Order: sequence, then C-alpha cells, then structure tokens
Amino acid sequence: MKALLGQLSDTDIRLLRVFMVVAESGGLSAAEMELNIGRSTISRHLKDLETRLGLVLCRRGRSGFSLTAEGEQIYDSARRLLLSIEDFRHEINDLHQSLKGHLVLAMFDTTVTNPACQVHEAIAHYSQVAPDVAIDIHVVPINDIEKGVIEGKYHVGIIPPHRRSSSLDYQPLFGEQMYMYCSQGHALFGRKGPISTQEIMSQNYAGLTFSSPNMERGRELGLVNKSAASNQEGIATLIQSGCYIGFLPDHYAAILEAKGRIQKLDNPDFSYYCEFTAITRKSPQPTRIVKTFLQALEQTKLASE
Repeated sequence: MKALLGQLSDTDIRLLRVFMVVAESGGLSAAEMELNIGRSTISRHLKDLETRLGLVLCRRGRSGFSLTAEGEQIYDSARRLLLSIEDFRHEINDLHQSLKGHLVLAMFDTTVTNPACQVHEAIAHYSQVAPDVAIDIHVVPINDIEKGVIEGKYHVGIIPPHRRSSSLDYQPLFGEQMYMYCSQGHALFGRKGPISTQEIMSQNYAGLTFSSPNMERGRELGLVNKSAASNQEGIATLIQSGCYIGFLPDHYAAILEAKGRIQKLDNPDFSYYCEFTAITRKSPQPTRIVKTFLQALEQTKLASE
C-alpha cells in the first residue's frame, strides 16, 4: 500500500494538536473554548487530518463523539511525537545554555493551604532565574501524576508517594498530617472526648478512588468505602453532607473547622502522616529547565527549615 503521509509538516503538527485537544475534551463543542476557534473550523481541521492520514479518527454526530480504534492509536502516537518535539526543543536550549520553553508541573490537590508547602516560593525564585520559561500546573490524582511523569507528559510531579517506582527519582519536600473528620448532621458531630474504634468503624466511610496513602491507611484499618471521590475536595464535600466520615489534611480541614462545619474525631488510630516528594523520571535525564526547578525546590526547602 502506498504511504499517504510523506514528510511531516508544520501544518500536520498543528492538525495533530487540534485532534488531541478534541480527543481530550471529549468532542468538538467542549474543544471550542480550549482552542478558541469555532466548531466548523475544528471539524474542517479534523477532516483535513483524516484525509492526510487516510484514516477515520473519530465518530461525531447526534449519537455523540467517540474515537475509532485508529483514532485512539493516532492519539497515542501523536502524544509521543509532541512530547519528543518538546524534549528536543529543551535539549537544543540546553546546548545553548539557555532556559527557554515550558515546565509542566503536576500536583496533588489541597497543598496550597499547607504552610509547609513552599512550592509557590520555589516558583517565585525560579521565575527570577528562568524568566523565559512558562509554567503549566495540572492538579490531578497521584496515579495520573506518576504515569504522566514516567511517560514525559509532566516534567515534575509533587505527590505523597505510597510506593516507589524504579523509573522515578524522588526528592523529599514537605509533609502533612491527616485526621478523620465528620460534619454537622452526623451522629458523631459534637461528641466530646475519645470515640471508640468500634463506633468509628460502624460509620459510613468516604475514601479516595485511587491507590494512595489514603487508600492504604483505610485498608490497614479495615475501612470500606461506602462512597468515594477522586480528590480531597470531593471527600470534604461527602463529609459535609453529614452522611460520611473521611480523612482530610489538617491544614485544609482547619478552614472548615473554624466555621464549625466539621469536627476531628478523637481517636489517634484514625490518623496518618504523608510525606510529599518531587518526582522526575530517571530516563531520559532531566533537562536544565527541570534541574533548575528542582534546585529551586531544594533551596526553598532548606531556607524554611
């Protein structure tokens, strides 16, 4: 069969970027705001790409949007291609000893209220030494961060690791204390003094949906999710319904406690400590853009100790 795609042009790259945004957004309508172009233009770009590749990449119509099997394969290939282009750009900048490009950072949620988390100060320092580097921050679940860093989607991840991967390097940063909480309307709210383990275990529990220190500690205690959420804010929402108990970071919970909306359960067994680390992939080696940011994180940590 004659190959339909010869040399890859800048136009091809632009069309692939449009296709990836549409795929990640779940359709043309959702991609309009992200791309800031009209649906008809997006549709035309997709058609041009399909013609260029000689493949049907997606189904779009009244029944909804979905990728074809070929579309899913092209999406994966395009993601690897665009990551390789970005890595190449960083490597060229390294050769010129310049700090230009993008730094993509992925973080677990609710760290901003942690006084021990000095990431914002590290960014301030980094922006002074690397003013030409644009920083993109994504707040996503731990397993997505680990996978994204290994695949090169994110340059640096900031997570509480509950397991260690041989593909990643870990740089300790800060920690946070987790406690079990209930809220107004719950049977345990307003209770004074210690609460027995048996009584806590009899309550409906809400935990995180993915492998994490939260899930690990819950399993150690024998807790079973009655409901679940993909982030800490979701857990806080379930707790505030008055129907569930759940773990929250003490610094994040303090905001709700001050308003009298939630209460920590008095039982030392229902708590745990999380250490947060910066993770980077071992291979290929981090670029100067990434290494400089890791240095900023370390300098900020040392200054706060």
